[in-house]
Amino acid sequence: MTRDVASSVMVVDDEPGIRTALRANFLRHGWRVETASCVREAIRNFEGKEFDLVVTDIRMPDGSGMEVMRSVRELSPETAVILLTAYGSVPDAVSAMRDGALDYLTKPISFDQLQAAAAKVMHRARQMQVEDLAPANDIVGSSPLLLRSIQRARSAASTGADVLIEAESGTGKELLARFIHDSSDRCRKPFVAVNCAAVPDALLESELFGHGRGAFTGAISAKPGKFELADGGTILLDEIGEMPLHLQPKLLRALQEREFERLGEGRSVHVDIRVIATTNVSLATMVERGQFRGDLYYRLNVIPLSLPPLRDRREDIPILAQHFARKYAVQLQTKPPRLHQEFLDLLQLQSWPGNVRELANFMRRVLTLSGTSEIDAGCFEMEFESAARPSVSSHLPAAGAVAGTPIRQVERLHLENTLALTDGNRTHAAEMLGISLRTLRNKIREYGLPPRRYA
Repeated sequence: MTRDVASSVMVVDDEPGIRTALRANFLRHGWRVETASCVREAIRNFEGKEFDLVVTDIRMPDGSGMEVMRSVRELSPETAVILLTAYGSVPDAVSAMRDGALDYLTKPISFDQLQAAAAKVMHRARQMQVEDLAPANDIVGSSPLLLRSIQRARSAASTGADVLIEAESGTGKELLARFIHDSSDRCRKPFVAVNCAAVPDALLESELFGHGRGAFTGAISAKPGKFELADGGTILLDEIGEMPLHLQPKLLRALQEREFERLGEGRSVHVDIRVIATTNVSLATMVERGQFRGDLYYRLNVIPLSLPPLRDRREDIPILAQHFARKYAVQLQTKPPRLHQEFLDLLQLQSWPGNVRELANFMRRVLTLSGTSEIDAGCFEMEFESAARPSVSSHLPAAGAVAGTPIRQVERLHLENTLALTDGNRTHAAEMLGISLRTLRNKIREYGLPPRRYA
């Protein structure tokens, strides 16, 4: 049975005015909408039809929205559920998210907030459609170095111990973290990722540990943090080297005791979680320089893992190129192109300082711009030159730089080239350059680059 992607929603609420308002809001955004006024009607509707999303009130005359969610999960695990309540509390929110709710919103409902949550459903449905047709988005390759890393990760998954993954940017650290979670006995529980470099310092404590009502200006209600939402599962602390020093003692206590206090509250919250941290810098070196706490480093480094850079497993480059060609062909709704051997040979000759991510971006650009079912050496040369790539080898200077060029000019050019290579994606560019997202933002401002071009 073919359905429109993420276009069907059932709204469940015993208040006619709220049902009408929510129905109008979803219709305005292009959804097909059905409504139900009670738990019994909602379950009856769901048994006969298919929905991508269910938005349900918690308290209703004949039962609870949690009953609706449990029935939905049993009948259609891929359907997302958003819970609404006029009596929100942090424990209820945490419980709902653990039980599988996509989101938990407090009345009066913000339509912008609701549509932001609904947009996640549309994105997830599209991804599921792609993944049904394309290869699984796992770590791809068969080199001995890669297989050794995967085997070590599989062994680590069975232990339940915390893991530290140190590897270059673009090698697939988050994929390896997800592999560990999916291979463990926590696989049916949440996997929650936090990018420590992407969250401003002033908000990171609240993001990790949550906050109470009135903890700071704008905190009109209590909110659980990522540690709490990951209870029973795994939390990924990405770019842990960017964790501010003043927050590291609280993180250390959370790791040692599996408990913490929400910002602005005095009571302790206990969690059962596994911690996986990733970094593209040497934490041991940071400890020596006084940039990272030694006790936190040793607490994280229970099981150290790494991933080889792409230059050390060149035999995987053709396999990866074929994988990305199939993946992006599905997204572009075209037939996978034939990759000529000379094209694959040229790929293997490159150093790929941005590793698998750089290769993936290159393959996406080739497929998007070539417009042909045959990818040959000519496509390689055209796209490699048009990318204004900073270097073919890590030993060469930035493109356009000659001896005697002022350092600032070289740095600006290198920055522009890297941003062009990543299609303006600042997160990917920062990882390729080996700097934090915060530093990259400062550099963009320093050199007066147009910020809107770089998302």
